[in-house]
Amino acid sequence: MAAQDVDLGRPPSAGTRRTIPLREITLPHQCPRPVRLYVLARAPYFLGLGEKALDRIDKLMQTRTFAPAGRIYSAGDRAHSLYVVAEGRVKLSQVTADGTETVTDILVPGEMFGAMGSLGEPHHLHSASALVGTCTLRIDQSDFQAVLVDQPTVALRVLDDVAARLAQARSDIGGQTTDTVPQRVATALLRLADKLGEDRGRQGVLLEVPLSRADLAGLARSTPESVSRVMSRWKKAGLIDSGRRWTALLDRGRLEEEAAGAH
Repeated sequence: MAAQDVDLGRPPSAGTRRTIPLREITLPHQCPRPVRLYVLARAPYFLGLGEKALDRIDKLMQTRTFAPAGRIYSAGDRAHSLYVVAEGRVKLSQVTADGTETVTDILVPGEMFGAMGSLGEPHHLHSASALVGTCTLRIDQSDFQAVLVDQPTVALRVLDDVAARLAQARSDIGGQTTDTVPQRVATALLRLADKLGEDRGRQGVLLEVPLSRADLAGLARSTPESVSRVMSRWKKAGLIDSGRRWTALLDRGRLEEEAAGAH
């Protein structure tokens, strides 16, 4: 699919929920400097840095492009790099006990992923691959440490992020969340809508993502059977519609109520 034209000189209009415009690239492709600086300026660790600081960071980044389904790294690989999605979409996945690979997150331009031994993660816990033609920016461990020395603000954000991850890991020990399956499924769909959705007005919000029930179950921390029952019920009630490679959120308000546990 050809790339969509994007004005990188200004953010998307206020009427859209996306914070970064989506681009699906056609390979071969070289991610241009304006795109790189645009997404670096919106990456969580680098948010608010000046142009000179971003330019220095950009010079440390390695640009790589991946065809759809191209593997960026696999769970269990040694972790020594952080990545920023520059164009396209990246999916993170895990393999379940029965050997099924399920999606745990879908990342859009400006989002960071990866791991480093110096940040307490010597191996990747997830696999990462391109969902569509994708361009990533990668910074290796030694270069990232140089950024931390040069930019104390980034170092503080990294410390906060590591602390938050440790706290989340502790809260996950000992059992599942008390949220119901419909709450978790609705929350997952709404999160995807905010990141990937295309507002079609009265036709709802369209997610053009090849998302299986097993993938959605991974995002919702549930089982494919439970997710299928919830989605079938919502489809009959007119809250959603779906096809082989798409899902439409027809009634966002009702789904927000489901996520809040109002039903």
